[in-house]
Amino acid sequence: MQIWAQLNPTEQAKLLSRPALVDSQALSNTVADIIEQVKQQGDKALLAFTERFDGAKLQRLRFNDASLSSFASQIKPEVKWAIDQAYANIKTFHQAQYPEDVVVETSPGVVCELKHAPLASVGLYIPGGTAPLPSTVLMLGATAQVAGCARKVLCTPPNKDGQIAVEIRYAASLCGIDEIYLVGGAQAIAALALGTESIIKVDKIFGPGNSYVTEAKQQVSRIPAGPAIDMPAGPSEVLVIADEHANPVFVAADLLSQAEHGTDSQAVLVSNSRDLIAAVKQQISLQLATLSRKTIAEQAVKHSRYILTETLEQAFEVSNAYAPEHLIIQIENARDSLDKLTNAGSIFVGQWSPESAGDYASGTNHVLPTYGYARNYSSLGLADFMRRYTVQELSYHGLQNIGNAIMDLADAEGLDAHRQAVKLRLDVEYLENKGS
Repeated sequence: MQIWAQLNPTEQAKLLSRPALVDSQALSNTVADIIEQVKQQGDKALLAFTERFDGAKLQRLRFNDASLSSFASQIKPEVKWAIDQAYANIKTFHQAQYPEDVVVETSPGVVCELKHAPLASVGLYIPGGTAPLPSTVLMLGATAQVAGCARKVLCTPPNKDGQIAVEIRYAASLCGIDEIYLVGGAQAIAALALGTESIIKVDKIFGPGNSYVTEAKQQVSRIPAGPAIDMPAGPSEVLVIADEHANPVFVAADLLSQAEHGTDSQAVLVSNSRDLIAAVKQQISLQLATLSRKTIAEQAVKHSRYILTETLEQAFEVSNAYAPEHLIIQIENARDSLDKLTNAGSIFVGQWSPESAGDYASGTNHVLPTYGYARNYSSLGLADFMRRYTVQELSYHGLQNIGNAIMDLADAEGLDAHRQAVKLRLDVEYLENKGS
């Protein structure tokens, strides 16, 4: 346990550092090399990386489309029901986000419009690793489906047998995804960005992943005419603010729910109660022993932070400084604190709102900014799968109304052709003789 008030600013920053940012230059170099190999060798590089990292020796990268319709009987009924329920809630929440076009006559005869259109092609990255994530398929796929994206490309690493989990296949079918490639990691991001013999490049890349995936997304986003990315979403993290009234059993369970994601996940508890922190630590030990992913969670728990603050106001300051992916508020009158918590990807209010709800079935999107990017990135939503563009239409009278303003500004900037494009249109003598 660390006492926040006793730390200097340097020590406070170190306490809130993320574990996956260690040796970032080596990480950057490794990812750059992977991207270059994919650029030079295409499918050959992808197949080699898949064999090296996933232990699967594939003959081709594309998942067999025909098999997508043959797995319904393989999925457990209760899992199928759960996926259906989550899919329905996610669609409902994101359908409510559909934007309205705007039409405004800014001056008489000058009509300006803001329009929205779905992205034509999107790449959806689904992490593999130690657990299949059909929930991420739903979060990305259902949102792209609601937006109306014509081409949805899913990349996910296969198991050693060259297969993917039936739950992922079912979730993909619900979302209308039939273009699936068996490739993961930074190499999948490179393929979606650059294209290979099998994979046509996309306009934007979505999805969480480990530190290599996060670095790859940021690198390919800097390629000239390359893809956009949703956000730098990397290893999972949670911060819990709890007071003396919080249930330590619930708090410990929430911290462990993040720790089991991966060894590079991070869980942070901030409290103004020394007794609460002690009780949570005890619960962590008790609950950890019951987990099937105990080994992974134990490694992640090493990155945990227990921070004692003097007041809840100070706890809010710590949270805003950390800018967590997930923020859980387990204090009295939790909703009253929302206005004070400015930096978080997604907020879970009160003791009955576990982070697990947002991960799976409440309806909000679980693709969220990590590494402190919640300061300037938003949680994933429908708008991320669409593009905005403007339209303007001027009548001759409309151009007359704003013509002088346009020409005077063009003069001020020394752009004669801009001025002339207006003047020629407003020149009555020129208009009368334009056909001669």
